[in-house]
Amino acid sequence: MPQKIYQVDAFTDKVFSGNPAAVCPLTEWLSDELLQNIAMENNLAETAFYVATDTGFHIRWFTPKAEVNLCGHATLATAFVLFNVLGYEQQMIRFQSRSGELTVTKKGDWFTLNFPTDTIEQIPITDAFLSCFDKKPEKIFRGKDDYLFIYGSQFDIETIQPDFAQIARFDKRGIIITAADTTTDFVSRYFAPAFGINEDPVTGSAHTTLTPYWTQQLNKTELTALQLSERTGYLQCTYLNTRTEISGQAKLYLTGEIYIN
Repeated sequence: MPQKIYQVDAFTDKVFSGNPAAVCPLTEWLSDELLQNIAMENNLAETAFYVATDTGFHIRWFTPKAEVNLCGHATLATAFVLFNVLGYEQQMIRFQSRSGELTVTKKGDWFTLNFPTDTIEQIPITDAFLSCFDKKPEKIFRGKDDYLFIYGSQFDIETIQPDFAQIARFDKRGIIITAADTTTDFVSRYFAPAFGINEDPVTGSAHTTLTPYWTQQLNKTELTALQLSERTGYLQCTYLNTRTEISGQAKLYLTGEIYIN
């Protein structure tokens, strides 16, 4: 039986930009092994799978190597498919996930994710952390899933050279690097080689860590952000204490079918 699949570029207003995610609607859950193999075959940063429930949808996300607790761009891509392709008519989509309830609302071409805000703590800069990049960070914070490295300028973020093997040795999903910007409020990049993603093009979930940090630094709760990967992505973020809203656009790239014995 063919399985529908969609590929959506998230956090962008044009194809070949932002972060591509695969979306697979399911009528019931397949085995974890099969879900992981599909994600591996897709070879995208994330593949989202969802099943309808009485109150909305249950969503799961897989990189080519592992299931993750939270993913922004693949959630945005899933909401895009439900709203724009499959004709979902309610104003809000409710997703149940490993990270609790998540919601997505649509206004025009923009989709707003409502995610739990990360809690971060500053930690010492060790030699092991210094070996991850060719530039020394000003500060390092530890969040639930990622480390956050603070740098002095956008130029640092643009030109930094990562050591993927060293980054993969740490016990977290990945490392976010960030600095203040002149055209947006802040810029970032994200690296998760242990999960099969050397550099992620646009990482919505990382902004649950970035938003509370920059809210405190800039003394403002509504922020604009640019992720400086090769594909780049633009986000609008709102700090709501225990929740963070992350808004972006998306474009459909592919609709197709996959065949599983």
